[in-house]
Amino acid sequence: MQAALYFVLSTLYASSMHIFFSGIGGTGIGPLALIAKQAGLTVSGSDKQDSQYIQYLKKHGIEDIYIGQSREAIENYHNVKPIDWYVYSSAIQKENPDHPELLFVTEKNIKNSKRDTLLNYIIEDKQLKLIAVAGTHGKTTTTAMMIWLMKSLGLPLSYSVGAKIDFGDMGHYDTRSEYFVLECDEFDRNFLSFKPYMALISGIGYDHHEIYPTIQAYREAFREFLGKSAWRFLWQSDMDQLTLDLDSSYIPLDDKSPELQKLHLYGSVNRRNAWLVIQAANNITKEPVERLIGIMNRFPGVSRRMEPIKKRLFTDYAHTPDKIKGAVEIGLEIAREQGRDLVVVYEPLTNRRMHHTREEHRDIFNGVSKLYWVPSYLAREDPALPVLTPTELITNLSPELQAIAEPAELNSQLKKAIKHHRRHNIVVCLSGGGGGSLDEWLRKEFSGLFS
Repeated sequence: MQAALYFVLSTLYASSMHIFFSGIGGTGIGPLALIAKQAGLTVSGSDKQDSQYIQYLKKHGIEDIYIGQSREAIENYHNVKPIDWYVYSSAIQKENPDHPELLFVTEKNIKNSKRDTLLNYIIEDKQLKLIAVAGTHGKTTTTAMMIWLMKSLGLPLSYSVGAKIDFGDMGHYDTRSEYFVLECDEFDRNFLSFKPYMALISGIGYDHHEIYPTIQAYREAFREFLGKSAWRFLWQSDMDQLTLDLDSSYIPLDDKSPELQKLHLYGSVNRRNAWLVIQAANNITKEPVERLIGIMNRFPGVSRRMEPIKKRLFTDYAHTPDKIKGAVEIGLEIAREQGRDLVVVYEPLTNRRMHHTREEHRDIFNGVSKLYWVPSYLAREDPALPVLTPTELITNLSPELQAIAEPAELNSQLKKAIKHHRRHNIVVCLSGGGGGSLDEWLRKEFSGLFS
């Protein structure tokens, strides 16, 4: 009787709890807002500017959103509709420790946390088994592949993924689901907030140098993440670099498995991501591997992961050396299949990252016939670091690549060059930034009919 009463009270509490999301239009916060609403919570939020995604949220029932983030705005809002829990992204504290909304909720003793705390609350409250996908590279695609596979099998599923997908929302809660699939980001050590039922590691390199000053610290965070997981799926090469002791909870995958050749996806990185997902899904569902391979070979892809903008013109989110190598490999496979050359336009993501990785760029564009290098997309920068120009960064390339590389700007000259190259070649634009990035410029300049 007491347990039943607790269940009723907790359900009433959860359904009436008012969650306010700061930066609700972002790719991390927005999907969580959808999940929270579908899980029975009252949802509202704010953002610095309006966007298509905010309009999308409003059409899907989250209408209580205001634009502009000031103390006066949130105070006026709270006085009318009291906030129980304020959720924000890691970027808010890093970009502005004195963010007016955060200062207000702290002064008023309103519960506040990063998104992971709320997501953990929902997962635990709904008694879901967490399938967490982590890695330096490939985690978004791998997460999307798991969602695609599980949905194709007709299994109810809750999930959150950091990119737009054609086969569902970026975030979704299904009342019938047993599992929650989550893209777990190592930035700001976020992935250490979770205790997964199953962890998938798509690949480990080294990134987020401002959080992890050494590669040893980076690897230790992944060891800690895996230590929180009940089941672990990862490649033998990643097992080796993490110096993990094998036990029955670890499922190591052969990096040279002949089964990879049965996957008809462009790029070895995509074939590896798909095989990782297939092994994990087979463990959960016991579906025959051959059936899972057939489903995965129909995977439609993810936004900004070799996404076609025009005929023979693609955009990709690659922004770390490993991701760039993978994107170039995929581009070369597409180009060779059509008997064409590959042209790359590259916009580095952050000047800070380039200070750490400039020498790692020496050979990563091998195989391309022409390279245009535009200024770095600036975000969360260290003001003490001088901004490296495209001309300076090109000098870190091998002599062979320097011969085919040139600095460029997002202007009519670059647009003309892209138009010229895509007549006969494959053009891939690499850009990890958001508003004002190469990706946004590309969509604006080449919008219209796909031809």
